[in-house]
Parts: sequence; C-alpha cells; structure tokens
Amino acid sequence: MAREETMVRAAGRDVRITSPAKELFPPHAGRPAITKLDLVELYLDLAEPVLLGVRERPTVLKRWNDGIGGGFFFNKRVQSPPPWLQTATVHFPSGRSATELAPVDAAHLAWATNLNNIDWNPWPVRRADLDHPDELRIDLDPSDGVGFPVVREVATTVRAVLDEHALRGFPKTSGSRGIHVSVRIAPRWSFTEVRRAALALAREVERRMPGRATSKWWKEERVGVFLDYNQNARDRTVASAYSVRPVPDARVSCGLRWDEVPDVEPADLTFWTVRDRLAAQGDPLAAIDDVHHDLGPLLELARRDEEQGLGDAPWPPHFAKQRGEPRRVQPSRARRPD
Repeated sequence: MAREETMVRAAGRDVRITSPAKELFPPHAGRPAITKLDLVELYLDLAEPVLLGVRERPTVLKRWNDGIGGGFFFNKRVQSPPPWLQTATVHFPSGRSATELAPVDAAHLAWATNLNNIDWNPWPVRRADLDHPDELRIDLDPSDGVGFPVVREVATTVRAVLDEHALRGFPKTSGSRGIHVSVRIAPRWSFTEVRRAALALAREVERRMPGRATSKWWKEERVGVFLDYNQNARDRTVASAYSVRPVPDARVSCGLRWDEVPDVEPADLTFWTVRDRLAAQGDPLAAIDDVHHDLGPLLELARRDEEQGLGDAPWPPHFAKQRGEPRRVQPSRARRPD
C-alpha cells in the first residue's frame, strides 16, 4: 500500500509532506485536531515572521513523531538532507560538534515540519559567526504557584532596566507560562560575556522586585519569577517567535507590543488566532533587526556587581566548572554535615 503524501510549494521548491493527515495535536475545547499539513500551511503562511527568528541560525529539531501525546526527541544532526538544504556546524561545550539545520526560506520550514518538528529552537548566532551571539535572551520563568500577572510585572521592569542601559527589548509570550524578551546585539561578545550581561540584568531586576523576581539558579531558593541568565550559555536554545508550542491548546510564542504586555493573556494567542492577529496589526517584532545594540552598559553593570562582591553564578550541569563559579551544589545539600 502506497504511503500517503502530498507536495507543497515553498520558496520556489516542491517539498514532499508524508502522512499529511497525521494528528500532531488532538481535538481540544471544541477545536478539531491539527494535522501535520495544517502546521505546514501555518508556517508557510507566516514564513516571514517565523524566519525572522530562525534565519541562518543553527536550529535544533524537536521531533514529535507520535504527536504531542507521545514523546519527543531532539534531533541536532541533519541526516540525508536534500541538496538545497542549508546547515551550520556547531560545537558544544563537550567538544562534540553537530551539523544542524540553518533555515533560510520557507522550504526549510516545510522540510523540518515534515519531520514532525513542532516548534523552532534556534541558537542566538548566525552561521557567518558561530562564536559571537547577536541576541541577548531574557527568559522569564515563573516558579510554581506564581501567576502570569507577576510575569507581566517583571517584564515591565525588564523593559525599564533595558531602557536605562540604551537597549531596546522585543517581548513575546513563551507559548507556555512565561515571557521572553530579545535584544539584538552587535556580534562582538562571546557567549560567556553575553551570559555575564544577562546575569547582571537579572540581578538588577531582582534588586528592584524583591520577592517577585529572582536570579537564583537553585529552585529551592527561587521566589517569584526566575530570570534564566543561563539561556545565554553556549548551546542553550529557546522557542523562537511564532513557534506553535506542543501544548493541548496549541499556544503560539507570539510577538507583543510593550503596551500589550500589562494585559496579555497567552491563552488568546494560539494556532487558531495568530494568522488573523498578524494580518490585522502586523508583526510587533518586525523591526528587531534594525539596530544591533552595544552590550557595554550591561557589562559595566556586571563589573560594578563584581566590585561589590557579586561574582559568577552556577552554570548548567553539563558545563565544565567555570572560573569564579561558586560551588555547584544545592544549598540545602551544601549545609548537610558529612
């Protein structure tokens, strides 16, 4: 029996979509199931705003071969690509490397979605310079029991801190429980320096919002919304703008205007609504590449913190111990006697 397939036209190419009727999202709250072809068509309709976040960036595929009701796996190495597919070879802290997808047009979006990639997880670098990020990422991650109104308040303070340091941030919903703020920066600084700037910003927000914002890495120490500075470490990725997230109501990581942040409800921004939203008002992130900012003011803030005794903070567990990093152990365990 022949396998069901169809062809879609994208960026002047014919891209094969196998099992187009496969349900990636089951029916939910009166909405029908979302099939693989439905998701391909959405990404083709929104190709320009989607590509704004992933174009020429090494991108990890997150493949849900049985839809969101099954498990997923990260596909970092492109295998048997068509000759036109663009890639970039990245190096991890372990010393290993991988040749990853580097989308440049809508055909790349269709090709990856055919592999059951649901959301897009790009590096903060372009393939022309894989060692110097051009994006500072501020990930607001609420602790358990913290409501979205607090996330919105913390995002507003993030904006104030960025403004004071001559940086323009572009907010978006994460498509889950948080908010992301992205800042385009000149590709002059290393991953370590960008992470250092993100840590300084997190600590400044924490100072202004004690009990509501935190830079503490260990969950047992967190209160309020965690500003995850480690999302700027090498090889860490976050879902990019206009990714449909693998949650039952198919929420979208959606670009916002700052005046929308105080009242935004992530549940309103979904697979079913995002087309009409963009058609009606355009993409709030459209100008993100207009200016690549100087990271110097945040690095100066980091220097002042260090002079006052605030050194480095813990790194993710798969990184080697870093110079100046505090003891990498949960505080509650560190206090236990031998």
